[in-house]
Amino acid sequence: MPDALHAARDWLDALPHLGRWLVGAWLAYLAGLSIWIVLQKREPAATLSWVLSLAALPYLGFLVYFLFGPQKIRRQRLRRGHARSGRETFGNVCAPDVECTELARLGQAVTGLPATTASEVRWLVDGAATYAALLGDIARARRQIHLEYYIFADDRTGRQLRDALVERARAGVMVKVLVDAVGSSTLRAAFFAPLVEAGGEVAWFHPTRLRLFPRPWLGLRCHRKIAVIDGRVGYTGGINIADAENDALRADAYRDLHMRLEGDIVRSLQLVFVEDWVYATGQKPGTFHVMDTWPASVPRRRDGHIQAQALVSGPDTSWEAIHRMQVAAIHEARQRVWLVSPYFVPGEAARMALTSAALGGLDVRVVVPRMSDSRMVTLAARSYYDELIAAGVRVFEYGPRMLHTKALLVDEDLCVVGSANFDQRSFRLNFELSVMLRETRVVQALARHLLDEMAASVEVAAAGPGRPRLRQRLPEAFARLLSPLL
Repeated sequence: MPDALHAARDWLDALPHLGRWLVGAWLAYLAGLSIWIVLQKREPAATLSWVLSLAALPYLGFLVYFLFGPQKIRRQRLRRGHARSGRETFGNVCAPDVECTELARLGQAVTGLPATTASEVRWLVDGAATYAALLGDIARARRQIHLEYYIFADDRTGRQLRDALVERARAGVMVKVLVDAVGSSTLRAAFFAPLVEAGGEVAWFHPTRLRLFPRPWLGLRCHRKIAVIDGRVGYTGGINIADAENDALRADAYRDLHMRLEGDIVRSLQLVFVEDWVYATGQKPGTFHVMDTWPASVPRRRDGHIQAQALVSGPDTSWEAIHRMQVAAIHEARQRVWLVSPYFVPGEAARMALTSAALGGLDVRVVVPRMSDSRMVTLAARSYYDELIAAGVRVFEYGPRMLHTKALLVDEDLCVVGSANFDQRSFRLNFELSVMLRETRVVQALARHLLDEMAASVEVAAAGPGRPRLRQRLPEAFARLLSPLL
C-alpha cells in the first residue's frame, strides 16, 4: 500500500503545471458555485457565509451545499373549498367595522389563513401537563385524530401515546400520524406497526432519500407540532413526543410551553394538517371526510371572544411569514416586548426592531437558555448581547433546565406562541406553525408564566472591557459569522 501511494504521488508530481491546473479548477469551482448561490437572491450575509465556507472546502463544499444548502420548493398547496369557503378574502371574515388590525391583515396576506377566534385557550407548561391533557382528549375521540410532530420518540412517552392511538383506531376512530423523517429518524417502521394494523395511517415528511435530481430535502424539515381531535380541539406549541420533554419522568426535561385550543381557530390547525398530509403522501383530498374534518358543531368565528390567527411559514414561500409577523408585532408595541427562544440568532430586521423598541423606552426583555443543546447556537446568541444591552434590552439566561419555549409577548394583549425559534432556520428553512392571540386575560396569564421564568434566570450584565478576547469573544464572533448557516 505505501508503495502504491508513493507511485501515485510520483505520477502526480510528474504532471506538467499540476499546481496551475489545481488552482484553475478551484477557481472555476468557486466561480460556478458562487454564481449559483448568488442567483438564489438570499440575504447578503447568508450568501457571503455560504460562499466563504465553500471556498474553504474545495469540492467537498459542493456536496455540503447540495445536501444541506438553502433551497426553494414549489409546493402544491391544497385548496379545500369547504375549508376556506367564504374565507379567501379578509373582508369575508372580518368586516371593516369590526376590530381588524393591520397586523391581522398582514397575517392573512402572507399565510392565506384568516384572522378568527378561539373560544378557549389553555396554557400547558411542560410535557407532563401537555401529555395528560392530550391523552385525555384522545381517549374521548369518537371520529378522527390527526397528529403532526417533528420528534416522535420510541420511549416511554412515545409508546404511551402510540398505544392510546391504537386503542382508538381499534374502536373505529380514523387516526393519521405525520412525523418528520429527520426529527423522528430513530423510529423504526415496527414502532407504528400496531397502529397500522389497527387501521391507522402513518406518513413521513420529506424522507431522507439520497438522490441527484431533484435535490434531497435534508435541510427542509417539518418542525410543526399539531394535534387535532374530532375537528374541535387543537394543540400546538413547542413540545414534541419524547421522554426528553416529560418532566414526570426526567428532572432535566426541557422547559417548554404548549397550548390547548377550542373554537374556530381549530379549523385553521386542521387545514394546516390536511395540507401537510396531502403534500407528504400524495393522497387525494377526498380521503378526508368533510363533516368529520370540519364538523358543523365547532364554534364559528362570531362565537369566540379571543382573537386568534394561525401563522405558517416554510421554504415553500418567500414571505418568511412568522419572521415578518414577529418583527411587525415588535414595531407595533407601545409598552413592552418580551421574547423567549431556545435558539436566538436574530437577523438584521429582528435585531433592529428589538433595539429600536428598547431605545424608544419600551420594556424589552429576551430570555434564552444558559446553555442550549447546541453550543454553536449558544455562542452565536451571546455575540448579540453587547448590542442588545447597550440599547437597553434586558437579557436573561435561564439555567435550571434547557429552555425550549418559543414565545413573543407584546404589550398587554398580544402574543405569538408556537414551534418557530427566533433564528434563521425557523424563519427560512423549516415548516413552522405559530398562533397569534390578542386578548388581555390570556396574555396576562402568559406574562405571569414568563415572569416566573425570568425569576429562575440570571440577568446578563453589560460586558466590561476586560472580557477575554480569545477565550470568549473570538468563539462568539466566529459562531456569529456562521449564524446564517445554523
